[in-house]
Amino acid sequence: MKDDIREVKAYYDANSVREWERFDRHPYEFELTKRKLNRCIRPGDNVLDIGGGPGRYSLYFAERGCKVTLLDLSDSNIALAEEKARESCLSIKTIVGNALEAHKLLDETYDHVLLMGPMYHLLDEADRISAVNSALSLLKTGGTLAVSFINMFAGVIFYMTRQPEGLLIPEEQVYIDKVLSGGSFSGDAFTKAYFANQNSILPFMEQFHLRKLHLFGQEGILSPCSYTIMQQTEEVQKAWLDLAEKLSEKPEYFSYAEHLMYIGRKYEGIDIYEP
Repeated sequence: MKDDIREVKAYYDANSVREWERFDRHPYEFELTKRKLNRCIRPGDNVLDIGGGPGRYSLYFAERGCKVTLLDLSDSNIALAEEKARESCLSIKTIVGNALEAHKLLDETYDHVLLMGPMYHLLDEADRISAVNSALSLLKTGGTLAVSFINMFAGVIFYMTRQPEGLLIPEEQVYIDKVLSGGSFSGDAFTKAYFANQNSILPFMEQFHLRKLHLFGQEGILSPCSYTIMQQTEEVQKAWLDLAEKLSEKPEYFSYAEHLMYIGRKYEGIDIYEP
């Protein structure tokens, strides 16, 4: 295991509860992403959640009647997912493992594969390609692959909303310089992390002969003002979430989101891309 992957594993082993609670702090990412995924995933479908953390999406789809397998790097994340499944009387299959080796750990194929967390932390493009290849090898022809990225602008949103003084921290200048130059960033953040320039995601995913169904901001336009919206009535919140959904696939608004998701359908006779 590479040192950067080992560091990521240690981070989630120490923060599994915080990761479970993340969607309580950021509910619109979860709600909008569920809306998009529900266009593809139906009750009874077989879903593989690679890098799904403590299982918020896994348990959601299990509750909807899907057969779900959760694979995650962190022992603590898997243990918490199993605990939450028992509390909810839900059944999911769980495996501790590396997304890069998912094809070695599983021996069946799935209607849908979720590949969310891994792309947040794979610093080398070759590893990101390997993770997608591994996921595709486990996906049925005609099935859907959902891949999430941390948006490059997410760090700027974080500074604006939660740590304005971050711009003055010398160590943060490497990231700021990448923002200004229009690049992506790989390195130290909350742990080892990869922040993708929004314009790089579609060309990256086009390597894999997937037919694009959706590319959208998972928070829509709500990230910069989510805490204000959360204080409003349910009616007001729903109105903003509906607007965010309508704008979420417009590239001109991608910078308002901290996470971007690509959803594609696997071609018949797909050729796995090799760099």
